[in-house]
Amino acid sequence: MKDMKSGMMALALAVLPSVAQAQTARVSGQVSILERPGEVTEDLQNVVVFLKPVRVDSTLIGERNVTNSVIVLQSRQFSPRVRVVERGSRVEFPNQDPFSHNVFSKTNGGFDTGTFGRGKTRERVFDEPGVYALYCNVHPRMTAFVITLATPFHTQGALDGRFSIDSVPPGEYELHAWHDRAAEKVQKVRVGAAGLRSLRIELDARGYRYVQHKNKFGQVYTSATGERY
Repeated sequence: MKDMKSGMMALALAVLPSVAQAQTARVSGQVSILERPGEVTEDLQNVVVFLKPVRVDSTLIGERNVTNSVIVLQSRQFSPRVRVVERGSRVEFPNQDPFSHNVFSKTNGGFDTGTFGRGKTRERVFDEPGVYALYCNVHPRMTAFVITLATPFHTQGALDGRFSIDSVPPGEYELHAWHDRAAEKVQKVRVGAAGLRSLRIELDARGYRYVQHKNKFGQVYTSATGERY
């Protein structure tokens, strides 16, 4: 009898991972951006979609998924323009141009890598959730965003705006859709055992106007602080 009980317990433990896996679902859909007349959306891959459990003390978040990732400085651009990380993650900024760059942000107290040359790399750990707008103090048109989240349920849109978030436990969530040219859209959703499919999210970029940011000193870029191009 004792051996039978031990065998049954071992079998139960063996199936636990399968049961846990079966209790997660997929949330998927498609994002579109409403543009001004005559304009076509070409940056749907920069849309960020994520789920935040409604309860602040929710156990659905699990452990942090701390990662190391890269945003390359090349051809007077940040690549990729949008990088999504979970809080505590490190982002490296290698300079692959034949001239100097700088990376700075004013978000959550801000940071400044200083100016660094070709082949050099600077890095930053993003501990606090938020949208970090990144700029270069040398080149005024360089802009990127690090989206730092306190949730593992996130993704970016495909070129056609389709998105999919897997392994989502059933529960109540806030569904966020972010893009730098539109107001963030937030809606409450309930994820059941079957998940959520064919969601449609439309962001509105008709009011977007490009505004030149200031340099790291809060001043207009000049020939002494940046290259105009």
